[in-house]
Amino acid sequence: MNTKTMNRMAAMVMAAAMLAGAQQAGAQKEMNIQKARIQLSSRYMSPEALWAMGRIGAADASPDGRKIAYQVGYYSVKANKSHQVIHVMDAGGANDVLLTTDAASETDPCWIDGGKRLAFLKGGDIWAVNSDGTGRVQLSHTGGKVEGFKFSPDGKKVILLKSIPFNDIIKKNPDDLPLASGRLVTDLMYRHWDHYVETIQHPFVAEVSGNTVGNGTDILAGEPYECPMEPFGGMEQLAWSADSKQIAYTCRKKTGTQYAISTDADIYLFDVGARKTRNLCKPADYKEPVSDPTHTMKDQAVNAPDNLKNNPGYDQNPQFSPDGKYLAWQSMARNGYEADRNRLCVYNMATGEKVYVTETFDSNVDAFCWGKDSKTLSFIGVWHGCVNMYQTNLKGEVRQLTDDWADFVSVAPLGNTGKLVAMRQSLSAPTDIFVVTPGKSVKKTKVEQVTRENKHLLDQLSLGKVQQRWVKTTDGKDMLTWIILPSDFDPNKKYPTLLFCEGGPQSPVSQFWSYRWNFQIMAAHGYVVVAPNRRGLPGFGSAWNEQVSGDWTGQCMADYLSAIDDAAENLPFVDRERLGAVGASFGGFSVYYLAGHHNKRFKCFIAHDGAFNLESMYTDTEEAWFSNWEYDDAFWNKNMTGRAKKTYDNSPHRFVDNWDTPILCIHGEKDYRINYNQGMGAFNAARMKGIPAELLIFPDENHWVLKPQNGILWQRTFFGWLDRWLK
Repeated sequence: MNTKTMNRMAAMVMAAAMLAGAQQAGAQKEMNIQKARIQLSSRYMSPEALWAMGRIGAADASPDGRKIAYQVGYYSVKANKSHQVIHVMDAGGANDVLLTTDAASETDPCWIDGGKRLAFLKGGDIWAVNSDGTGRVQLSHTGGKVEGFKFSPDGKKVILLKSIPFNDIIKKNPDDLPLASGRLVTDLMYRHWDHYVETIQHPFVAEVSGNTVGNGTDILAGEPYECPMEPFGGMEQLAWSADSKQIAYTCRKKTGTQYAISTDADIYLFDVGARKTRNLCKPADYKEPVSDPTHTMKDQAVNAPDNLKNNPGYDQNPQFSPDGKYLAWQSMARNGYEADRNRLCVYNMATGEKVYVTETFDSNVDAFCWGKDSKTLSFIGVWHGCVNMYQTNLKGEVRQLTDDWADFVSVAPLGNTGKLVAMRQSLSAPTDIFVVTPGKSVKKTKVEQVTRENKHLLDQLSLGKVQQRWVKTTDGKDMLTWIILPSDFDPNKKYPTLLFCEGGPQSPVSQFWSYRWNFQIMAAHGYVVVAPNRRGLPGFGSAWNEQVSGDWTGQCMADYLSAIDDAAENLPFVDRERLGAVGASFGGFSVYYLAGHHNKRFKCFIAHDGAFNLESMYTDTEEAWFSNWEYDDAFWNKNMTGRAKKTYDNSPHRFVDNWDTPILCIHGEKDYRINYNQGMGAFNAARMKGIPAELLIFPDENHWVLKPQNGILWQRTFFGWLDRWLK
């Protein structure tokens, strides 16, 4: 076992000790390295093995490109929480140093002072430390109110994200009723994702003086809008200009019902000195066309061809070019369509001209960064089930840099070296950090792995092999399907097999690594996994991606059945008498629908956070734009489109009379995207029909399952159900 691996194990054990209450500085030095060796109880992936893995969450390269700081999260099942720590290493991966030394989590490392120090968040305030761990000092003193930060290039200012009270939609209770728990709601978007909207984030600009950061001034003072945008936006939605005089930020300047039906987010430019703001996406005199909140935006005036020049869709995540001449951001064309193709827009700061430089790439730009020449942009995007790296110039000439069976999940400059630092994962490996040296072709691009965060665990595990298979669909198209074989696969045996139904509905079945929907843990339990890139998934062109909207129970469902039928008929190791179907979100909806239409193919089902009753779902969900685009109309509209009628007529709850197969329903009570009444309704219906069924309900989880003990309970329940019916 090499020194780096031993140090990694020591860090994990130290993190566990910190979570248990160890506070002493220098805890790592006091660890006995040999005791840090983590031995798994089995050579097969288990829930405990997944939760023992370190999770790399952020990386930042020093300005000279010689060092990389990064964040890792370690989880304690016993304590039921995580401990986030910061490491610094040479860009090649050597000399890895753990900077975090106590039980408090430290996150969001970034280089300041020209690369001499690192800034990070701890306890809701900004701290700084030298790269060797010395000189630790607290910079801001807000009492724990800082939720994100970004220093200006000259180091004299910093953007602080802080939450402010928001009582425009949920009214503040009377002061003389301090124990009242009721909420008086006056409009839509009163809750989002997993919380009631009683605060919103605003960016503040603060002065930096030595080791002191001020409280800052709100750049959206008096405006009832959030920045960054709920529910997942972060510091990537704001950017400093190269001269530190301007801030570009993302904002959807709408509230209530208009917010709920619209995806119209714009890029705004804030002049720090003059304290003036202008919209870069729309002219100053722009008047938005009136929209019907109960009908899809796709055929309303806001998406008419003459209005598309005003960027009515999602525009977000701005980045200035190093020379300050351009501003780039990710841009969707249409309002109300959250899964529209994400293009890369380049804005000329002098002329106001907008050019879309990825038009020849018929898929999404998932993340991007500028090259040091201010003429090149690197980006990542999915194509044929893999998220690879690409480059484009200002003329829109796109070329591919990597061609891996993997998912690159981030891309950023490696300082001023011309290289890139990226995080990468696959169906067989969790996230690690890589350094990429772009070449003029895929063959000439160099990709180097510089962390091996979980090597000491992966080396002990027997993983299933991943295969790529192209399946003919019922309409004669070719569909990419991933086949994951059981650990210690024997081609002479027959195995129970799972059809994996993807969510979204427009999320790729790529080379993702999940700590819940993990294909390797399914393989470890002796299952073959069939994971099709059915109709409605990106990475196969816009026509393939968009076919699912308004057709949830049409070709995409036929694609699912084509994939599992192909496996049952043509793969001799698939036991067609032991088939199951599993999925979450739209995948959960798919399971509920297939339960009434599978013609006895499957022996059991598992649906997590799935939509069961689409009429209820229309008014239950908080983001109304989603239902409007996908269904076309509110269910009460008498003149609804044919697609809307088809959608409601084919809601899974209408086919419970055909249900005859055991089903496990899972749901989180804090899931406000697909409310938990959907899972309860499906379970209740199954039991009233006398069908074997179970309901796993989490009062404290949202659309995901985030707490360690809940995660392990989820896995044990999942495989307990499958084993009961398929083994």
